[in-house]
Amino acid sequence: MNKEIMSRVLKKRLADPKVVQYVWAAIEVIRNQKQIANMDRISKYLSRVFGMHPKETARQLSLAVKDGLVVETLTVGCKGSKAGIEQEGYWLPGEEMDPKAEGSKDWEAESHDWYCFDCHLPGDVLMCDNCFRVYHLKCLSDECKPRDGGSQWQCVVCRGSKKKNLNKQEMSKYLRFIVQRMKERAVDLNKKGKDIKHPMYRRLIHTALDVNNIHENLAEGKYKSFDEFKADAQLIVHNTSILYGVHSDQAEIARLLFSDTCHELNELLLCKTCFYLSNARPDNWFCYPCSPSHDLVWAKMKGFGYWPAKVLQREDNQVDVRFFGHQHQRAWIPADNIQDIKVSVQQLQVKRSSGWKKACEELEVYQRFLKEGRFWKTKTDDSSSPPHRESLRQQQQQQQQQQQQQQEQEEEGEEEEEEEGSSTRMDRLERTEEAESSISSTSNEQVRHLKGSQEPKAKKSRRTQMLEPKEEASDPEPEMEAVSSSQEIPVSSVLQQPEKLSVSTQTKKASGGSPRTLHRGTQTNSDSVCQNMCHEKYTKVFNDVKDMMKADNKRETERVVREALEKLRAEMEEEKRQAVSKAVAGAQAEMDRKCKQVKDKCKEELVEEVKKLVAQHKQLISQTKKKQWCYNCEEEAMYHCCWNTSYCSIKCQQEHWHADHKRTCRRKR
Repeated sequence: MNKEIMSRVLKKRLADPKVVQYVWAAIEVIRNQKQIANMDRISKYLSRVFGMHPKETARQLSLAVKDGLVVETLTVGCKGSKAGIEQEGYWLPGEEMDPKAEGSKDWEAESHDWYCFDCHLPGDVLMCDNCFRVYHLKCLSDECKPRDGGSQWQCVVCRGSKKKNLNKQEMSKYLRFIVQRMKERAVDLNKKGKDIKHPMYRRLIHTALDVNNIHENLAEGKYKSFDEFKADAQLIVHNTSILYGVHSDQAEIARLLFSDTCHELNELLLCKTCFYLSNARPDNWFCYPCSPSHDLVWAKMKGFGYWPAKVLQREDNQVDVRFFGHQHQRAWIPADNIQDIKVSVQQLQVKRSSGWKKACEELEVYQRFLKEGRFWKTKTDDSSSPPHRESLRQQQQQQQQQQQQQQEQEEEGEEEEEEEGSSTRMDRLERTEEAESSISSTSNEQVRHLKGSQEPKAKKSRRTQMLEPKEEASDPEPEMEAVSSSQEIPVSSVLQQPEKLSVSTQTKKASGGSPRTLHRGTQTNSDSVCQNMCHEKYTKVFNDVKDMMKADNKRETERVVREALEKLRAEMEEEKRQAVSKAVAGAQAEMDRKCKQVKDKCKEELVEEVKKLVAQHKQLISQTKKKQWCYNCEEEAMYHCCWNTSYCSIKCQQEHWHADHKRTCRRKR
């Protein structure tokens, strides 16, 4: 490898950070027992609690001392069998007896991380000239490695952060959905605190970061690109792997969190509008066209018929689509199962179920929005197109009109009393003039005629009131307040009015006074009765309408909240199930790996033991074959008789001689 490149490589730390935490725990326990934390006690503790071999403990402890993460001192024993004897003792950094010990404060002034940002392990690392990250040369791809030792070298994260994707407002608008999901999934990652709760945290973690810090950075607008946001999510994985170990459950959760974040960012880069609408979920969110709009197709999944869908992306012979309908499911479909949306339904031979019909209705709404140019725009979007500004202005005007209508309906009961009095007086003055023009007496037929002429006018005014509430407020002489027969007025009061009219007209002719003045005096009681009854009736009607609207609004709010809670609960259960299943799978894989290691080790030990036993047995057999044995009692023989017979004693020789051997003995006598 190039010597110039190797000159940039530094050896920052050597000890495994996970083992260093084991050593710290051992030192704390031993020190709490008022004992010196020497090599023997630390080795026994790590062997008993964490199953570490004493040789590995000694090696890691010496590396930790070199890294300045453990302080080695000479301490004199003050009790027990080693009282007055100097022995090596180990202390936590910051608690050593000599505060000026080497490396006690070096970690505070360190500008770069101590562990590789890719594999999270110590060793010979290459430092980035723009940020705090370091990498092993073996962890870098060929295109990311430095070309020479003179020029500045930037890591992968710094190279990607140069791209500026969106402005700060748009970044915050999109990324807040991802941060919210990260908060929900990162509950178990922050159990170990920072400086106050865990003082040794900063000696391992160079740049502390959690999801709350990411949320604060997003709120302050510190992210200039999606790669910077992604790098912070990856930093959580880095810190978690250092604290808990690369193969720990917490690191697996952090990697899962980072994987989900990368997936969300890919979806955001694929289509910003789809990403925003699928998370914000406004009304008809799936019906708003994107810019540029997606292709519409008929897509067919295996086991189903053709279904309307949007094309999100194409890759080789596969098409990524999202279906119209209630679930808005997404799938990769082979290109052979895709038909253009212009193909007629009769050619597709589709089974028209209720779900398919709803999907087609949603497709029609989408096509109508696309034809009208109704694209979704938020406040942060660039509203440069006049049609869009006009549509927004129309929507705002409609909302203002609805609010004014509600206010006018609430205030109408109060305004009605004044309008009612003026309108009834004007109508009755006109009718009085007509009565004065004819001197004939007012019979019951004239009363019925007068009563009938008032009815249609009043009914028409009621319809006008309900359909055009704004116009009646500006009308100087509203027709709706005319007295009609639909109002529950006693018949006697109506019949008495023409008699009073006739008397007043005759008196006026005789005296020559003003007829209108006398007529107003006779109408006071009937006017007040009509006003009171109209006010009571319409106040009751408006109160009923108001209560009905409140009840409908309450039911709709409860329904929306209930649906949102059910959806969130289902998503939470699904995410919880996935996290648990992945954690269980990871634990099972780790257990299988450990079991395999133990089995292999036991098998090796068994083979070695069998080899030793076989060798011992061969040696014993060889020694046994070289000896002679008593033919009678099978003890080691001392007396030779003949070619295959020996005895251990004279007694055995005599017993065997008289019993059998004297007939078969071949020794020459």
